[in-house]
Amino acid sequence: MPPNGGKMPAITLAQAESQLALWLAADAAVATGQSYGHGQSSLTRADAGKITDKIEYWGKKVSQLSNGRSGIVIRGATPV
Repeated sequence: MPPNGGKMPAITLAQAESQLALWLAADAAVATGQSYGHGQSSLTRADAGKITDKIEYWGKKVSQLSNGRSGIVIRGATPV
């Protein structure tokens, strides 16, 4: 079993931001009536729903990773 218990490797904020940027570019290309290609993958107007889903997914991932950046969590604090 892999050292991390078989889980997928952690995604960094930089990786999540990079993925979000790619999907936003794909959305912009489709909005102008073009297809969008990256590596061996291509997305066309028929994939508009998938693009939206990926933008939402990576947007949430960026938000989660950004919010956890400080590593400080305070719950139930009472001011003195």
